[in-house]
Amino acid sequence: MGLPLWAWIVFYVLVLLMLVADLKMFGRKGQHEVNVKEALQMTAVWIGVSLVFCAVIYLFYPVEPHEKAMEFLAGYLIEKSLSMDNLFVFLMLFSFFGIERKYQHEVLFWGIFGALVLRSIFIFAGAAMVERFEWVLGLFGLFLLYTGGKMFTHDEDTQTDPTQNIIVQWFRKVYPVTEKMHGERFFIMENGRRLATPLFVALLVIETTDVAFAVDSIPAVFSVSRAPFIVLTSNIFAILGLRALYFALAAVAKYFTYLKYGLGIILIFVGVKMLLAMNEYINALGTLLGLNLNMPHIEVPTPVSLAVIFGVLVLSMLLSVVLTRQKIKLG
Repeated sequence: MGLPLWAWIVFYVLVLLMLVADLKMFGRKGQHEVNVKEALQMTAVWIGVSLVFCAVIYLFYPVEPHEKAMEFLAGYLIEKSLSMDNLFVFLMLFSFFGIERKYQHEVLFWGIFGALVLRSIFIFAGAAMVERFEWVLGLFGLFLLYTGGKMFTHDEDTQTDPTQNIIVQWFRKVYPVTEKMHGERFFIMENGRRLATPLFVALLVIETTDVAFAVDSIPAVFSVSRAPFIVLTSNIFAILGLRALYFALAAVAKYFTYLKYGLGIILIFVGVKMLLAMNEYINALGTLLGLNLNMPHIEVPTPVSLAVIFGVLVLSMLLSVVLTRQKIKLG
């Protein structure tokens, strides 16, 4: 994987320590509702920690440290921007299940912990696949074009029933579930039977929807770096701050209704970037089909990718705020 085993072990130990610190300091279990000020402060802390880690990469990464630091920033920004859209889905899920704000952080903590495990598995599997079958990156690029296009056609007014999730339906068949909330508890004892609560069902939905989110975000990060350590760390650092970011965005969610279009542009951009670097395979496929494509190899520099992703994200957020305010004024 390019780095010694101890580097991976140190990273995961740091992640576990940060998760414990987050659980102890932020949103103490069931004691109070997380307010916007507290959420913004913790979001700033997580961004600061991520930038410190980026500086460590810049100073100590054994190969091309400057380039790898830029790749980390680009990957972090891609994952963070896509995660913002995912957080609005979480907002809808909590509303559907009627989970009070003061209990939401408990679900988010364990949801993020599960996401860290799933993302690690997906990234290691993806890295091994890319190393053995490089042409898979071309499929990643096509998939990103498809998902980016879906951002422009998805109907926000179409509501789905989270209880129709296949994992939830299977769980309800094999394990009894109570329809009544019991604070921050995932399981209770009632009449001698152990029952799962709606809080645990919400956690199941969040974990399974994260699998769908990972299918979009992980190929996108591979568009800016093929180094497994950079892909993994940028992805995980972006996820670590999601709990705080959720509570910060929940208060202003109505102002970001057009953010999805910016995310669609970002996905299409990284998909095109990935395909441009796959010219050898595309030309070979053209030859098999009797076509002389003669497509040149175009490598988009990481600083350019970083600037485009950051610019599109900021512009889409600003336009969302401006257009939403105008819409509210017009009634």
